[in-house]
Amino acid sequence: MNGARGALLASALALCGCGVDSRHPAGPPQPVDTTPQQAPAPDAPEPVASGNTPAAADVAALAGLRAAFDPARNPADDLETAQVEARRGNRRIVLEFGEPDCAPCEALAAGIEGDAALRSRRNSAFVWVRVDRRAPGNAGFVAAYPEAADAPAPYLVVLDADAQVLHAGPGAALLRDDARADVARIREFLETWAPPAP
Repeated sequence: MNGARGALLASALALCGCGVDSRHPAGPPQPVDTTPQQAPAPDAPEPVASGNTPAAADVAALAGLRAAFDPARNPADDLETAQVEARRGNRRIVLEFGEPDCAPCEALAAGIEGDAALRSRRNSAFVWVRVDRRAPGNAGFVAAYPEAADAPAPYLVVLDADAQVLHAGPGAALLRDDARADVARIREFLETWAPPAP
């Protein structure tokens, strides 16, 4: 009985191709490759702290550059990262000068974040960088942009991917008289300063 089962099993394995192919014997086991492997390195021509893929870069840019007026952040490093992102995605850069307790800055941010069309337009056309202009370590960076230190916050500077100034002015122009975001003015600002299509 066991012999019949064995023959039946061998026949089934042969039919399904699950058996060992006698034409290609397995041979002796091969040694395992134990040579050291180098970790993958980022693309050297485009160094960027946020990663060398557009998805990783976008996530990092949104999470870090635009998150808050953080006195611990280095705006020169942030601008360098923003330039890489701007070149990669055919975008422009907006430097938003303000400080952590700036109510108009938060009103502007809330107006953009609360409107899907504005948020999408901002994200597709700009790399938005918040700069804490009151942080002692940022004085030199802020001084490079006239009026950024003393103008009412937020003060917005639009740059191209090479960090050349295209526009500078008070962000209060994008707010209504009641200090809430003006959707029409923000849309006009984003459309006016968006980069031309490639």
